[in-house]
Amino acid sequence: MSAIGELAGVGPKSAVLFRELGIATARDLLDYLPFRYDDLRFPTPSSRLGSTGGAEENAVGVVEHVKERRARGLEIVELRLRDDDGSFVAKWIGRNRYVVGRFRAGMRLFVRGRVERSLAGPVVNVAHYAQLGEDETYHGEMVPIYRASKDLTTRKIAAVVEKNLPTLLALAGEDPLPSSVRERKGYPTLRDAYRAVHAPRTPEEAQRARERFVFGEFLGLATAAQLRRAERERAHDARALVVPPTLLDELQAALPYPLTGAQRRVIEEIWRDMTRAVPMNRLLQGDVGSGKTLVAAAAVLLCARNGVQSALMTPTEILAAQHASKLAPLLMPFGIAVEAVFGSQSARSRASALDRLASGEAAVAVGTHALLTEGVEFARLSLAIIDEQHRFGVEQRARLRAKGGAPHTLHMTATPIPRTLAQSVYADLDLSVIDELPPGRTPIETFAVRTSRLPRVYEFVRENVALGHQVYVVAPAIDEDSDLTSVVAEAERLKNEVLPDLRIGLLHGRLNAREKDDVMGRFARGEIDVLLATTVVEVGVDVPNASVMVILDAQRYGLAQLHQLRGRVGRGAAKSFCVLVYPDDKGETERLNILTDSTDGFRIAEEDLRIRGAGEFAGTAQSGAAELWIADLVRDIDVYREAKAEAERIVAADPELRAPEHAGLREMLARAPSTRALVLSS
Repeated sequence: MSAIGELAGVGPKSAVLFRELGIATARDLLDYLPFRYDDLRFPTPSSRLGSTGGAEENAVGVVEHVKERRARGLEIVELRLRDDDGSFVAKWIGRNRYVVGRFRAGMRLFVRGRVERSLAGPVVNVAHYAQLGEDETYHGEMVPIYRASKDLTTRKIAAVVEKNLPTLLALAGEDPLPSSVRERKGYPTLRDAYRAVHAPRTPEEAQRARERFVFGEFLGLATAAQLRRAERERAHDARALVVPPTLLDELQAALPYPLTGAQRRVIEEIWRDMTRAVPMNRLLQGDVGSGKTLVAAAAVLLCARNGVQSALMTPTEILAAQHASKLAPLLMPFGIAVEAVFGSQSARSRASALDRLASGEAAVAVGTHALLTEGVEFARLSLAIIDEQHRFGVEQRARLRAKGGAPHTLHMTATPIPRTLAQSVYADLDLSVIDELPPGRTPIETFAVRTSRLPRVYEFVRENVALGHQVYVVAPAIDEDSDLTSVVAEAERLKNEVLPDLRIGLLHGRLNAREKDDVMGRFARGEIDVLLATTVVEVGVDVPNASVMVILDAQRYGLAQLHQLRGRVGRGAAKSFCVLVYPDDKGETERLNILTDSTDGFRIAEEDLRIRGAGEFAGTAQSGAAELWIADLVRDIDVYREAKAEAERIVAADPELRAPEHAGLREMLARAPSTRALVLSS
């Protein structure tokens, strides 16, 4: 494949600049699509010049007056031109522009450039011009705008594309869209679509070609997920469990509180999956405090009743210990003991736990990455539960499942993921949502305040500590190397100046795992009054005595992340509060008020997705999730639904994509890492 430097108009220096934008080959340039267009097909009348706020515009007029001069090596030329609407000025300023002496009254000119408004009327700072015949019709164009860099302009990129377009189009390759789909949808061929996005004749042509690429990208993602689903359905290599008819009633009888309707529905969905020989692959979404651990206990209970084992893996020891302490009383009435497998266990304790798991004596193991080590063996592992699954890589999740052959898999997350995003990022999973909180959860009052009110906030912190409660203070930076609040510096300030009589703790990502667990352990035991932390406390930490969450520089976080941080409080009987602090000069009130007005994580996540876009949000949903090339899940969700329906039809009719018209689609899936990254079970 041709290197970018082999194209016409690309020298050694500009080749380096192209590569800095990720354009190393001619094919890369073909796939580097414009993100918008300037519609310059028609000249702008002089009465409307400059109304777009400094954008480049076209104008056509007859020269009425010519003014030329040179000053300090600069050529300065000003023309007064007239069109049917009035008059405007065309202006050239620069060294060696070679325009002095070229113009005279009566000439008809096309000019293009950025427009400024002045008291004398609009002024076009000319970048391009051409002389037109007296009766010559002006023919403009759709100008593609590419994402550029400081040293490589969109104009340079467009010029190289235009000069090499036939060569680039020859690289289009086989069309991934099946011809029957393309014809039914009325999309252009692949080559025509590339031509239409790089050199469109009309906005409608560019939009249709863009939609064709969006549809194709979504079709690849959806087809990859459907193929994986079909593969699982064919496998039939999981243990099909039997649900005793009274099991749900037995579970309810053992609880001191009623199951919510959402918990019952989700338990039944999970149990129904586990009665099949097809391995379950389900994502359990539930807001903070919705009762996901109880649902996990129900899945473990079903396994134990069928004489098989379960494993629950979490990203940290403190979260694993937390799960173990919550699962134990839920499972104790059924005679099920929870086995812990932690990296920090003594050799004797670990050996004992491993023996019980290997023999099948232990029904359930709860642990961290330690569960993945070679020495951990299960006699009959039939259920793998992965908590906060986006914190684990694809390979780590696969290693846990491999210890049971083809176990049922339940992924759990407390991060509310908008349904819009979930149906594509998690397209390979069935989705269960606990959208109802158990009664009795303490509501959290949320306030947004400016930084100038921070002294009053810390007074409020002191008042709550005096009542016997604990407080989180979260800051976005570790060190003082930016304009963000440093958690280290703020901890020192609180210790020495603001709250010197309180016990201050510090937690951030540069501490090793043992140091983090030690700090969180002391906070959980009530040995720390105020914990200064970065977002390492976002997931899983459960300290019922913590009643206040203060988030500094709250404007730097997404709404969903702020909601997650807020969920660290409100876990006990005490009235709880979240204080969002933002700079006085930042107009963040409207955005942060979404949090002050609602505690519904899913509504907040939808708002976050709308504001930030899918690209930013996906990072909180799954590390390694597919990066979209041109599609946008928020803007293009209707196209995604169409592509998903088409993918279902294609895979149902041709499960291995062997039909000749699916060759291009099969090739796209083979070479596109994004489609493979999409699938959680890969």
